[in-house]
Amino acid sequence: MDAILTEASDLQYSDRPPVLLAGSSDAAIARADRTIHATGLRVGARLPLELAQVRIEEQGATSAVWIEIDKDCGGPMDDLLEYVSRDVACGRYAAVVSAPAALLDPIAARLDESAVELIIDADEADRAAALALATVQVARSPGLSDVASDRNADRLRQLSDEVSRIASTLARLSAGPGSAPRPTQTLPGADIPLVSADSIRSVIRARRLRARYFSEDLFADPAWDMLLDLLQAEIAQLRVPVSSLCIAAAVPATTALRWLKTMVGNGLFIRRADPHDGRRVFVELAPEASEALRRYFGEVGQVAVI
Repeated sequence: MDAILTEASDLQYSDRPPVLLAGSSDAAIARADRTIHATGLRVGARLPLELAQVRIEEQGATSAVWIEIDKDCGGPMDDLLEYVSRDVACGRYAAVVSAPAALLDPIAARLDESAVELIIDADEADRAAALALATVQVARSPGLSDVASDRNADRLRQLSDEVSRIASTLARLSAGPGSAPRPTQTLPGADIPLVSADSIRSVIRARRLRARYFSEDLFADPAWDMLLDLLQAEIAQLRVPVSSLCIAAAVPATTALRWLKTMVGNGLFIRRADPHDGRRVFVELAPEASEALRRYFGEVGQVAVI
């Protein structure tokens, strides 16, 4: 990232409101502090998680809130994430939440707002990119690399466009050959082909086997991998938490989360809270997406689908 490679002495800090930083430990705060400064933004306050909500309420203005979590802080962490999620939904500021993979489910369960950038086990380039994406709607300053912002905004738009095309294709498939697309609330009809969980598992296994012979990055297709995983789970009547779906995507967790966010936004996936565990969210196929996938596999028959 251009922002990361810029020497600290060359940075011209923004005159925008500073970033408010909350962390679960001194080490977490220090790491986030380095990332924020590397992008040319100022840190207005560095606070432990349990004190952050009060400070945010008193803060006159802030460009973003960065929450760095390296351990489970229980109730204070949950309360802060829910509070920030509501604020982002109201457009008060942007937000980035950084955490390890072990905490993905409890954190994702508290972040309902799609505009919050959740990054998991991210490297410094991804961390800087997340801050650029989170603040892309805010006026840029000379201190924040315009190149970084432009590249990552374009990447996000391309991702959204690609998922929109997938949604349109699935809508046509679910309507059946020669039929007009049906509204998304239409339930699958009795003519939907039966698909076995074993057949979907075979497709998933075949896709994973490619990594034995070629670089896995060559075949990265998180949207299709997540669709397959959710279809297999639906047929087997299993529930899929966010963390499991990110693993199924076969890409870094932060990348998978951005795909998941966009797939939900385009009506392909549905998030459902676990009624027995408030710190977990399940993901499932929207009815239209499920119907389209079943029709697709019904049409290809025994052809090897990879």
